[in-house]
Amino acid sequence: MAEENVVVLLLFVLLCACADVSFALMCNCSDCDQTNFTCETDGACMVSVSNLNGLEHHIRACISAEKLVPAGKPFFCLSSEDLSNTLCCYTNYCNDKELMVPRGNPGVNYSASTLGAVELAAVIAGPAFLLCVILIVAIFLFQHHQRVYHNRQRLDMDDPSCDMYLSKEKTLQDLIYDLSTSGSGSGLPLFVQRTVARTIVLQEIIGKGRFGEVWRGKWRGGDVAVKIFSSREERSWFREAEIYQTVMLRHENILGFIAADNKDNGTWTQLWLVSDYHEHGSLFDYLNRYTVTIEGMIKLALSAASGLAHLHMEIVGTQGKPGIAHRDLKSKNILVKKNGTCAIADLGLAVRHDSATDTIDIAPNQRVGTKRYMAPEVLDETINMKHFDAFKCADIYALGLVYWEIARRCSTGGIHEEYQLPYYDLVPSDPSIEEMRKVVCDQRLRPSIPNWWQSYEALRVIGKITRECWYSNGAARLTALRIKKTLSQLSIHEDIKI
Repeated sequence: MAEENVVVLLLFVLLCACADVSFALMCNCSDCDQTNFTCETDGACMVSVSNLNGLEHHIRACISAEKLVPAGKPFFCLSSEDLSNTLCCYTNYCNDKELMVPRGNPGVNYSASTLGAVELAAVIAGPAFLLCVILIVAIFLFQHHQRVYHNRQRLDMDDPSCDMYLSKEKTLQDLIYDLSTSGSGSGLPLFVQRTVARTIVLQEIIGKGRFGEVWRGKWRGGDVAVKIFSSREERSWFREAEIYQTVMLRHENILGFIAADNKDNGTWTQLWLVSDYHEHGSLFDYLNRYTVTIEGMIKLALSAASGLAHLHMEIVGTQGKPGIAHRDLKSKNILVKKNGTCAIADLGLAVRHDSATDTIDIAPNQRVGTKRYMAPEVLDETINMKHFDAFKCADIYALGLVYWEIARRCSTGGIHEEYQLPYYDLVPSDPSIEEMRKVVCDQRLRPSIPNWWQSYEALRVIGKITRECWYSNGAARLTALRIKKTLSQLSIHEDIKI
């Protein structure tokens, strides 16, 4: 409060000063030898040449404002034809001009000075007003930045909870452990998130998308992923941060959220989303680089199903979790962890279901997901937007396409296939809604499943699950929980440790 009172007082003094502002005018002076023939005035500069008995007399002087009377035709600025030629002016050293010498005949003819009182007031008031506005804006901006800085300092230094989470000895692994065991289920407090985000050092770009860029960053010796949204994607950034902080969302097969921050450096705004870093990148990148074994395929498929099952599941209770549907599931939005399991990411389009009111919290943006992975009911717009199970069924369809991508890259008996996107042989590289609708809805085509998959138990099971995810009727598709249980039994049968 004391700081604000000081600023108000400064503004008041400044306005008073501006209301009575005057400018010192520098002029040439004939009789001012002690001041280098210059003088200073608040009125006008004057130059006059007279002809008396054939002798020229030059006078240069300062005229004070109080002597500039009467208004409009000051006596000191009047010329007398044939006797004196006089000029008053109002800019620095403007009276250095040489005037025409009068002829010396009697007869008087008065002419007004070049600027009258109104013009003089306009010349002085315009710059004075502009100066006042600039100073007021400068003080306001200074006050704003001081308040922001003060608040941030108080946020970091004064809140005792900050020390609990961010003592100097804590590493990134300690912070992630705190996230997992804090009991709130919805992540770190917001002030801790902002403190973490502001102390991350960006290292390199690891990806780009329609939202912005993804960077690898360092925080206290550990790697983090920083998703930087452009300012025009603010709603997507806010939505994704909001979903990630849903109570009880944290799960080993959902990307671990660490922090969100709106970073304003005074010139532009950066919207940060900080999460766990996974060096293998997305499942799309991973399958392009590597083939997978039977064990690797089952680990990827089972962990993806586990993550989706947790996302879809409602947990009832005071610390419960609403059911969430992803709405943009694809291999590029699933990350591969160091242990070969999946973590579902990119929740910017997700919707939450409130079972108490049976309402769906739909993201407030126009993106509708990725056309190649859209379920038939989404493509032909027959999906029931008021029924939450319809969104979960659409996720299952997309999961089936992801399983097809994984299984194609399974290397068994020396056989494997090159990586391809679903429907690669049926639609262009960037298909339109109409092209996808024609293939998926009208012709009811699906990616082809090779016959040789039947020769291996694991591939046969994956193929069967995949087909049951692709039914045109969403209600006939498997649930994520059913898929998870089937793959868990398969992993036991194959003696795979997940």
